[in-house]
Amino acid sequence: MTDEAGGKPAPTVEKFAEGRANTVGEWGWLWEGDHEFPIQSHRGVFGRLIVGLKRLIRPLVKAPQADLWERQRKFNVVVVGLEQQIRDLHRDLTQVRNDLHGDVKQHARRLDHLEEFKREGLDDITRHSDALFARVDQKFDRYRRESRELWNKLGALLAVSGGQGAGALPRAHEELEYVNLEDRFRGLESDISDRLAVYEPYLKGRGQVLDLGCGRGEALAVLEGFGVEARGIDSSAEMVRACSDKGLTAQEGDLFEALAETAEGSLGAVVSFHVIEHLPAPSLGRLVRLAWRALAPGGVLILETPNPLSVVVAARNFWIDPTHSRPVHPAMLELMYEQAGFERVERIDLRQFGDEQRLPEISTAELPAEQQALAHEINALRDRLDDVLFGYQDFAVVGFKSG
Repeated sequence: MTDEAGGKPAPTVEKFAEGRANTVGEWGWLWEGDHEFPIQSHRGVFGRLIVGLKRLIRPLVKAPQADLWERQRKFNVVVVGLEQQIRDLHRDLTQVRNDLHGDVKQHARRLDHLEEFKREGLDDITRHSDALFARVDQKFDRYRRESRELWNKLGALLAVSGGQGAGALPRAHEELEYVNLEDRFRGLESDISDRLAVYEPYLKGRGQVLDLGCGRGEALAVLEGFGVEARGIDSSAEMVRACSDKGLTAQEGDLFEALAETAEGSLGAVVSFHVIEHLPAPSLGRLVRLAWRALAPGGVLILETPNPLSVVVAARNFWIDPTHSRPVHPAMLELMYEQAGFERVERIDLRQFGDEQRLPEISTAELPAEQQALAHEINALRDRLDDVLFGYQDFAVVGFKSG
């Protein structure tokens, strides 16, 4: 007897009785078909008697237990069905796992390929970028040389014409040359800003400040940091543009005209840093008097300039800037303040030369006692000479208008 669907031998009750049934399908056949187990025969007369007795008793025992047996049979059918489902699920999960494992391997191979492709692509881009940047650097160098050559030729042509070029060209050339001079010798803007911090006690809380010759706007930015309202005036369009680019208030014009047009007694302070050494000597007194007029009672005038009491400054550093007119002596400037009407005048010495720039001092600690007195005298002479040669690089005069 065979299974019609699969061509396999059909299960039999005898197979279960002999313990040879071991598949879920066979157990399903048994419980779904409610097949009865045969009553086993026994040898001899007594055995046949027992078999006959079992066959006689079976209907009597089966009838009272029919309901219980039917429940058990159905339960067994359900259990067999669940076991088959579990086996099918396990088979499906195994298949899914195998499929996923294959997909992971396939994707890993693809990622390796993409990684290699990316690496090769980045290498190509890097090589291309290096070559491109090298080419750009070469072009910049060439354009820089060409622009410098053109600039030099322009300066030479203006020199030939005596500065009488067409339109505003000579003025623009002069301004750009001065910007280069400022960048090289005036110092970094951050350093200048740090130096201006000394004026905070003089300016804070006094009212609006006018900065004469505001330049790149270092003082305006510092005043803004103090919380002080400030505006600047400068004759250089390039400098005013630099201030505007930083969001600072500045105007191109003449500082004397700006002071003369300012309402009398309207300013809290007038400041000017490294400007008065550019002015002709006769005009300096006028500037101080115009500032006094523009200041409100209690206002201050601060003028900072290189210190001519330092030989190094007066004989060397001062003349680096070709637009400097003459050094301003502090005593003369203080007198101008007093003559203009400022009742309290202070002088501030600024920026000592560093020790590495000054004259060396003799160390007396290791000298014999008989030589120490002479060393002290030499050091005292060194101090006086050092003050004359070096001292302070700048000074400022602060004048207070009486209230």
